[in-house]
Amino acid sequence: MLRPRAAPPTATSSTAQLTDRPITLDRHRGMAAQKATEIRRLMAEVEANEKSLRDRQEELEAQLVAAPAATWPEAAEKARYLLGLFASTAIAQDARRKMLVANVLEDFVRLSAAKGGESTK
Repeated sequence: MLRPRAAPPTATSSTAQLTDRPITLDRHRGMAAQKATEIRRLMAEVEANEKSLRDRQEELEAQLVAAPAATWPEAAEKARYLLGLFASTAIAQDARRKMLVANVLEDFVRLSAAKGGESTK
């Protein structure tokens, strides 16, 4: 014999109360789940920032390639950018190479100032 189904709760019943207040689900999760969620959020933010940085770097490089330097200080700025890229590679982490990059950058500043050009710092 089939029994009739119970009627679903209505909005007037005590089990279905609607509020305008949002529920913060993080409070109801365990600590591990909260940390995993935070890590996912941070990773997504880092990825977005990296993409933005790559886009801006491509834009800068397009500007640097667009026209040759008109002055020595402009050429020094381009070389400074390239040395910065090189300095971030594994091969440039040698102490001697770090010192060489730093010395060349100081030379650019000193020689640009001596020629009456603008400082590249």
